[in-house]
Amino acid sequence: MRKMSREKDVARGQWKSKFGFLMAAIGSAVGLGNLWGFPYKMGKSGGGAFLVVYLAVVLLVGVVIMLGELALGRKTGKGAVEAYQALSKKFAWVGYLGVASPFIILAFYNVLGGMVLKYMVAFVESMFSGGANFANIKSGAYFGEFICSGSDMLLYLAIFQVLNIVVVMSGVESGIERFNKYAIPALAIILVGLAAYVYTFPGAEKGLDFMFKPNFAVFSDPEIGFFKVLKTAAGQMFFSLSLGMGVMITYGSYLSKEQDLSREMYIIPLADTIIAVLAGMVVMPACFAFGLAPAGGPSLLFVSLHEVFVTGMGGFSGSFVGFLFYFLVFLAAISSSMSLLEVCVAYLLDRQIRKGKAPARATTTIVLAAVLFVVSFPVALDGLGSNVAGGAAMNSPGVMMGLTKVPVAFDCWLDFYDMLSEGVMMPLGSLLMSVMFGWVVGTKVIADEVALTPGKKLRFEWLVDLCFKVIVPVILVVVLLAQLQDFGLI
Repeated sequence: MRKMSREKDVARGQWKSKFGFLMAAIGSAVGLGNLWGFPYKMGKSGGGAFLVVYLAVVLLVGVVIMLGELALGRKTGKGAVEAYQALSKKFAWVGYLGVASPFIILAFYNVLGGMVLKYMVAFVESMFSGGANFANIKSGAYFGEFICSGSDMLLYLAIFQVLNIVVVMSGVESGIERFNKYAIPALAIILVGLAAYVYTFPGAEKGLDFMFKPNFAVFSDPEIGFFKVLKTAAGQMFFSLSLGMGVMITYGSYLSKEQDLSREMYIIPLADTIIAVLAGMVVMPACFAFGLAPAGGPSLLFVSLHEVFVTGMGGFSGSFVGFLFYFLVFLAAISSSMSLLEVCVAYLLDRQIRKGKAPARATTTIVLAAVLFVVSFPVALDGLGSNVAGGAAMNSPGVMMGLTKVPVAFDCWLDFYDMLSEGVMMPLGSLLMSVMFGWVVGTKVIADEVALTPGKKLRFEWLVDLCFKVIVPVILVVVLLAQLQDFGLI
């Protein structure tokens, strides 16, 4: 029996080192949302006041869900679907949300990763061409021309996917762990260096004031208010930490019993938050230093910051710093995307093992990526909502459906996929997991799993139990309703 278990571990994969797991988990959590979402939301929602609320939500909700997912994965030694099936028959179907969600996210995340790759390559060309490829063209026009070029979008999507395939098909230890052991420290070093460099720009301190200056008056502001700050902080925390998408369950299934879950439940969210804050210390001061209005989302990443490097800084230094920045973003994007792909691959490998077949990781990864490439076509071809009338090769869901009043969820394929996955499946899956641990199987299952690590036990077990029973479900209902509202569905 023990021999079969060892063979299964080898077939599925296992982390070689504690550091390697931490880097992979942090890499999964650190993604595009840290770079284009957190700084802007923090600045617009009270600065330091928002950070206080965000940290409270991380401690009471993020840390608890993180612990639950890691414990679920390590206890069962299975991916999202089979982990739920092994723990509770009543909640067996919840695991499918944890596989469907990353699959749908990848359909648009890979496109965004390809766009980052395009900008990184463009800045390399700019370093050696004296900026000729950016000459006489505005950042907004450059972005618009690129997203409406179906061939370019598909080309960089394909390159980004191939890079993901190479890492994931190499396995947990030789692929994902090895990549992240170098990529995440490199990301952190570049981020700290850029933050220090950007702070030397005249006017950069205004960006830091925008982000950090506490404004507790927003809690009573009729247009914002405490509830809006809370739901903004909760939504950002939830998606930033890769919760509800099966990643931490899958990564947890590769953990040995020596890994201290009671420590990792804090380290991963803390590292993610630090990187998000550091990212803000790069992007917001840069925008303010060159007189650009703060923004969020793709417009911040591909228009405002492009303008900073090309027009604000200019020359070789602007191109070099631009390359470093987009290389940093690329590392964040690919470390997240490979974790999402691994969730889907692990599910299929678990099925192969259950049927008594030898797991074919390489073949499974390639076939799955090919399917994802096709599913990503609409996102790559609708010009992010530009539609055929705007020069794109394909129309958005709203135009295809003939909607006269188009909600946000249907204004482009990226938002449509985002609504299905991050808007519904992720918060719903985590909500159901919290109900399962809080009211069905009990949090003693988690405490017992933590205690399997020699000399460790779950501290404040009563608080963890309270969080799973009451606090987490309430906050996740708020997140779910806020998401549906933001997408224009309620």
